[in-house]
Amino acid sequence: MKKLFAVAAISLLPFGNAMADQDIGCGLGSMLLEGQKGKPMKILGATLNGTSGNQTFGITFGTLGCDGSSEITSTEKLAMYIDANMDTLARDMARGEGDSLATLSEVWGIQEADKAHFAAVVQSEFANVFTSTSVTSDEVLNNINGVIANDASLAGYVLS
Repeated sequence: MKKLFAVAAISLLPFGNAMADQDIGCGLGSMLLEGQKGKPMKILGATLNGTSGNQTFGITFGTLGCDGSSEITSTEKLAMYIDANMDTLARDMARGEGDSLATLSEVWGIQEADKAHFAAVVQSEFANVFTSTSVTSDEVLNNINGVIANDASLAGYVLS
């Protein structure tokens, strides 16, 4: 119980105007490890942000570098979806069908009439979307956007 009160008290402290780390979000970890570099520090920061509810607390009350008032953009939704489903999405995209590909087209905002064409286009351009085994989710998002930009019937779905 004392630990919970300590975390709550720390999260109420004004730690300046530090912004949340794009990779790990906001919270105690982002505040304590601000300016640190490397994957181990990012992992530690993400772990600290997620423990004891401090990130949730920060978002709720606008502390710890969190801002609960901003909206998640469609690009952020897509990036989160792709990141969480990379392997399944790659398999479905290679086949030109599947639940993860259908969900991607839904999150992307592809109209029902264009979904089959979208699936066929990303399947035919699979090598241009998943360019290597180490491709990142951001690269996949940008690559899909580029592929649909080159298709006249899908060009209206290009992200700005």
